[in-house]
Amino acid sequence: MNGTIRVGNLFGIPFYIHPSWFLVLGLVAWSYSSGLAAQFPQLTGGIALLLGLMTALLLFASVVAHELGHSFVAIRQGIDVKSITLFIFGGLASLEKESKTPAEAFWVAIAGPLVSLLLSGIITGIAVASAASGPLAAILGVLATVNLVLALFNLIPGLPLDGGNILKAIVWKITGNPYKGVTFASRVGQVFGWVAIASGLLPLLFFGSFANFWNLLIGFFLLQNAGNAAQYARVQEQLTGLTAADAVTLNSPIVSADLSLREFADGRIMSGQDWRQFLVTDNDGQLVGAIAIDDLRSVSTTMWSETPVRQVMRPIAQSTTVKSDQPLLEVVQLLEQQKLSALPVIRDNGVLVGILEKAAVIQLLQNRYQPNPA
Repeated sequence: MNGTIRVGNLFGIPFYIHPSWFLVLGLVAWSYSSGLAAQFPQLTGGIALLLGLMTALLLFASVVAHELGHSFVAIRQGIDVKSITLFIFGGLASLEKESKTPAEAFWVAIAGPLVSLLLSGIITGIAVASAASGPLAAILGVLATVNLVLALFNLIPGLPLDGGNILKAIVWKITGNPYKGVTFASRVGQVFGWVAIASGLLPLLFFGSFANFWNLLIGFFLLQNAGNAAQYARVQEQLTGLTAADAVTLNSPIVSADLSLREFADGRIMSGQDWRQFLVTDNDGQLVGAIAIDDLRSVSTTMWSETPVRQVMRPIAQSTTVKSDQPLLEVVQLLEQQKLSALPVIRDNGVLVGILEKAAVIQLLQNRYQPNPA
């Protein structure tokens, strides 16, 4: 999964760590251990490092709690959470699909910041009620502050931050169009990205200071992801209203189950088709299987004339087909999730319509993007 490492499950949700997280963990642990050692000279180097590592792990646990906030609300809406991933900039909960309404999208987006605010309040309350002092008070103070910053930073109204998703839900509610919400929130996210880049770059250029270098990285992160969100929204909008039948490849590779292997081979040569796999139908046009060119090798050429295709074909599971009236956007998501390049398209009665290729969807989008001639 993009180089990430699976470390287990959280409440049934697959939990991954990106290798960049270990670098940040080391830097945060070292930074806080150095701060504790300077603030409390009585601490030995080993104890300070251990406390710094514990603080870093608690900070990342706060990030996980933030993402679980999003996840639990999404699950209550019937949305599957594919994974939670920790990486260099924090965490990411990957959802199966979008919320159905702007109100539901709002609550999914705001759940994470609310969890962080709640944690900040609870930790502050524990520190005050216990009258903590020394290193413990310092650690509790850091945890409360970071959770507060995590909530406020994520409320910046630009994608891909939570505030951007809140803004998207608001624009969606006003306009009735979710894609306009994404486009607007993406543009705002790009503005904040450029501001962050400027705040990190200007001190570096004029004063040689790396004090805001982190802002530079965050700015690039915002720019890239906001741009990707806007592009994906445009694709989604173009696919809206289209079904799987609209993207079926013309002259799809289809053969009859009663055809002999000799007729099949000769027909492929005569037609000049370059397909490596063909869908197989019965006399009623219903999909019954598939046959690949390489499958011909399993039968001696002397037997091709008397061996029907149905004898060599392989069955196709119903789960690997899509209905002709299924929204094309759902089909594209299925292709991506299962890492497929093509899917058979059938009608409700099982009759084969043809094959839908990812390349055909891309071509369809390109044709729709082209401006009409004046």
